[in-house]
Amino acid sequence: MTGSSSLQRFAPHALAALRIMAALLFIAHGTQKLLGFPAPPSSGTLPAAFTMAWTAGMLELFGGLLVLVGLFTRPAAFVLSGLMAFAYFLAHAPRSFYPVLNGGDAAILFCFVFLYLVFAGPGSLSIDGRRR
Repeated sequence: MTGSSSLQRFAPHALAALRIMAALLFIAHGTQKLLGFPAPPSSGTLPAAFTMAWTAGMLELFGGLLVLVGLFTRPAAFVLSGLMAFAYFLAHAPRSFYPVLNGGDAAILFCFVFLYLVFAGPGSLSIDGRRR
């Protein structure tokens, strides 16, 4: 047995770890926007209901929770990937062409991690896996 094939058996668990950690980090963005936790938003005020920032916060919080527990993972990840692409081009790209200068690194990374989950699924330790 080669090294890579012996590691392959852990792939579903590594995928679950990626899904869970990405979701936890993503949820923190939603709680910051909607609840002012762990710190208030950079604007200092919470967004009014049904504004773009509020909608983004709701998607981050509740979409992140779905991804965290692995429920409807693929459709939730698809929506969140689109949200991050939209956020990058709306909020970050106008500041500078370079992500390291415009602060969009996290948005790009979240976009592609969620896009990967659309195709890879939730991995192990998911409600989706239990439902099958």
